[in-house]
Amino acid sequence: MSTTAAGPASGKLSHAVFDVAAAASGLPETSATMVADHRFTEDPAASARVFRVYKPTPPHSHASCDEYLYVLTGRCRMKFGDEEPVEVGPGKLVVFKRGVVHSVPEILEEPMVFLSVDTPRREPRDIRFVTDGTGTPDTFMRQTD
Repeated sequence: MSTTAAGPASGKLSHAVFDVAAAASGLPETSATMVADHRFTEDPAASARVFRVYKPTPPHSHASCDEYLYVLTGRCRMKFGDEEPVEVGPGKLVVFKRGVVHSVPEILEEPMVFLSVDTPRREPRDIRFVTDGTGTPDTFMRQTD
């Protein structure tokens, strides 16, 4: 999904231009997982990706990164810890630090798509569910090409 990307022979990306809208529209219409994502970058300092939420997500946290989520399309309620859910929609930026318990208890309008920047890089399997039996890394996220 890169229109321009360059880097030294070692393969490390020095700069790039990505078509976020094309990547978002390329996410599957349905998924057996709660989320499907397309990753743009995998640098140790930060990763960038676009992802779609298909069904409500149970309370969970991530140990390795802070997340910066920009809503591209859709509307949902997000919950942080014991706080009341808040509605987010296009143009909203959601920020939370590593270890913060969060969830999407309700999708109000589909497709629910976020652009995410994770600092440092988020390992795809970095997810800790609050309640045993509510999910696993394999049931949570599907990665697309």
